Amino acid sequence: HPPGAQILPLYARLSQAEQERIFRPQGSGRRIVLATNVAETSLTVPGIRYVVDSGLARVKRYSWRNKVEQLRIEPISQASANQRAGRCGRIGPGVCLRLYDEADFKARPAFTDPEVLRSSLASVILRMKALRLDDIEAFPFVDAPAGRAVADGYQQLQELGALDENNSLTAIGREQARLPVDPRVGRMILAARDHQCLTEMLVIAAALSVQDPRDRPMQEREAADAAHAKFNDERSEFLSYLKLWRWYAEQVQHKASQRKLVALLRQNLLSPLRLREWRDVHSQLAALVGEQGWRLNEADATYEQVHMALLTGLLGNVGTKAEEGGVWQGARDIRFHIHPGSPLGKKAGRWIVAGELVETTRLYARCIAKIDPRWVERAGAHLLRRNWSDPRWEKKAGQVVANERATLYGLTVYAGRRVHFGRIDPRQAREIFIRDALVTGEIDSKLPFLRHNSRLIASIEKLEHQTRRPDILVDDQLIYAFYDARIPEDVFQTATLERWYSRLKPDAARALELSRDELMRHDAAGITTDVFPKKVNWQGVDMALDY
Repeated sequence: HPPGAQILPLYARLSQAEQERIFRPQGSGRRIVLATNVAETSLTVPGIRYVVDSGLARVKRYSWRNKVEQLRIEPISQASANQRAGRCGRIGPGVCLRLYDEADFKARPAFTDPEVLRSSLASVILRMKALRLDDIEAFPFVDAPAGRAVADGYQQLQELGALDENNSLTAIGREQARLPVDPRVGRMILAARDHQCLTEMLVIAAALSVQDPRDRPMQEREAADAAHAKFNDERSEFLSYLKLWRWYAEQVQHKASQRKLVALLRQNLLSPLRLREWRDVHSQLAALVGEQGWRLNEADATYEQVHMALLTGLLGNVGTKAEEGGVWQGARDIRFHIHPGSPLGKKAGRWIVAGELVETTRLYARCIAKIDPRWVERAGAHLLRRNWSDPRWEKKAGQVVANERATLYGLTVYAGRRVHFGRIDPRQAREIFIRDALVTGEIDSKLPFLRHNSRLIASIEKLEHQTRRPDILVDDQLIYAFYDARIPEDVFQTATLERWYSRLKPDAARALELSRDELMRHDAAGITTDVFPKKVNWQGVDMALDY
């Protein structure tokens, strides 16, 4: 850069000290300010005579397709371009150099898309429902959101339990609407009340509702990471907020003066302004909770309690480690990476949940925590899709079992779980029970009719061996039909069979006993064992015969 020139960055999360360098310039050298679009309308930098406009900006958009926030570089609108040009003419004539031609400028939209077209509509829909306004589809927006974006808002609220299947407000939804936070964060607070971790969750919820108070300047990243290391938790970045909160509360309590407190915070690369905002939001939430009569827990909540509550609002942000290194498989068939600034990094477990998924150059998970997939199963029970395979009879268990697989938006939560199939499909379980247990005799039970039928079938099978005719015993299908006509529809395992049989009268019990005629084919009815003696005498010696 030119000798004597200062190059100064300008962006939203700039520390107070670095902001001072821009707004209170020292010296007479030339200043080159590299700014994001925060300088477009939010503030005026004094002494600017030249503006070089790239025509681009990183814009935050919500993708209703993938349910993630996107921070992509996009061409700006004509209105934004004119605002940028105005930055160089605040106190005198200036020059704006646009790095794109006039045809490109004229082809751009006149105005930037309004926020309602770039954001999730869940919060808007919830507020409208709570205020008993018309459905969002009928609301006269100046720029109406797309139908798919509206459908996504409804789906999000159903996922959170705020709306039922008819899109009507539920009891949970009415409570959520009273909390001035994102619906997902509100759902976490309600769950924390039930999981006895409300004290911790109010701190985390307030943190998720404001900008991160930890500064990480580009030139001081290593120093920032070292200063913030004392707040890190080896399992959860959410718990790091709790450590920071307790440290900050202790410093406020023992501060010698406000000036020394601010100096200490800046020494630890913490933003005093954002910490104050965090405390203010926490105070508001605590006041609302107090008005509702919800009790704060006095004992420290467990890791499971806190993260079970978090999961109720973050079920779409769950992921499991893929086979490729550094890649995580998420819900709805998305794949993401852990943000490079995460202290967990490679130490993250097989299953994680993220506070947010943001797409920049890649899709990154920010603010992550290790979780147990069984917690996902419990928190997302209403969203899991289950399917079953390989239903089969298990003699030892005395029931028909199958392998169960559960998915959350396509992400496998568990697979191969052995479950009782009778509760899932009683009709098919009964068919398998009759075919593979009663017909074959593969059942552990001492019921009289089972012993009778087993002995009779064994005697006919022996006759088949003696006569060298394998066609005497009737087909299994006829035995199946015999039991099918007599066994009730709600009997599909050993326990229910024995319970039902115990209530039968003698005549009904005997009706379950097969007869010899029912078990022998008609063309073999005359075959007997009379010509097949059990023993033969040979030269005065009796010898047993086996056919």
